[in-house]
Amino acid sequence: MAELEPDDVVPIPTEMLPADGRFGSGPSRVRPSQAEMVAALSTTVMGTSHRQAPVRGLVRRVREGLSELFDLPEGYEVMLGNGGTTAFWDAAAFCLVRERAQHAAFGEFGSKFAAVTDRAPFLGPSDIRRADAGSLALCTTEDGEQPEASAPAPDVYAYPHNETSTGVVSPVRRLGPASALTLVDATSIAGAAQVDVGETDVYYFAPQKAFAGDGGLWLALCSPAAVKRIEELTAARWVPDFLDLGQALENSRKDQTLNTPAVATLIMLAEQIDWLRERGGLKWAAGRCAESSAILYDWAEGSDYATPFVAEAEQRSPVVGTIDLDESVDAAWVTAQLRTNGVVDTEPYRKLGRNQVRVGMFPAMAPADVQSLTECLDYVIEHRNDAGLS
Repeated sequence: MAELEPDDVVPIPTEMLPADGRFGSGPSRVRPSQAEMVAALSTTVMGTSHRQAPVRGLVRRVREGLSELFDLPEGYEVMLGNGGTTAFWDAAAFCLVRERAQHAAFGEFGSKFAAVTDRAPFLGPSDIRRADAGSLALCTTEDGEQPEASAPAPDVYAYPHNETSTGVVSPVRRLGPASALTLVDATSIAGAAQVDVGETDVYYFAPQKAFAGDGGLWLALCSPAAVKRIEELTAARWVPDFLDLGQALENSRKDQTLNTPAVATLIMLAEQIDWLRERGGLKWAAGRCAESSAILYDWAEGSDYATPFVAEAEQRSPVVGTIDLDESVDAAWVTAQLRTNGVVDTEPYRKLGRNQVRVGMFPAMAPADVQSLTECLDYVIEHRNDAGLS
């Protein structure tokens, strides 16, 4: 982050600032009522055994809420476990990939899961379909470059629904023969977009994005075929307990986790699920995020110094907006100015290395705040000379 001297600060007029200045892409904005509920339950749920009724009731509330929010097809189960999405990738390599996976890798996080299965010594080399940052790669049943002539067909197809690092969104569709599983990483978009979970076998995510929680948990919506694969592979392979999806499934059915969960995260997650459902569920959330993202992208397209990083409009994320700034505008300076004025976490993804801003637009963020953010961006950039810059 750029360091500003006091004389270099451009004060943004108070009336121009958003009501809430948090625009992070994860962890994302937590609504005050969620934090208040953590405090309210501090003596009845927090600090109590996760094997007893208070915490198990909370887990049940999460599982039942997700079932209704996503209108799960018959036979699908809500599974949860300790750790975040990174832990789930390792667990999936052990418990969901039989021989070989195909991945669509079009950003940091899809690439990370691809690297897990590609390096696993008990699996064949992964078939990885890549695209440059800012564009979309798709899994496909068409033959690509095979690591070996005798390489088996993929039994898992895996891709992100939304790439947090680049702001690219992917369609969700089932791939391959009936014997193959489709795994979709929905960490940064689950709860913010309408989706047919029946097009997937595992739709998995962590709670620190649209669900406005903290880390420490993963959640997965699993088809009967995925459950069968888990049972098959955990019976046939050695799997570390922490990564054993069979144990996660068994515990989830009892409304608990293998180890002590992050109870505060469960409280915030349950509150956010109910908040979304009360307002119209995924349809309402998707509409709210679409309104916010339209404000951001329309601003960028009409600007002399800003351009949407994702060129294809249909591939632009409704929840993570990446906006390139002209080379004459130092994005690090701009985001530092915003932060000094209380508008935070608009910095770009660190490994992307672009002169850009990145804006989280999850359901907890009001479209009016995104509108205010664009006005703040214009104000700071247009007043560069006031800070001795040109």
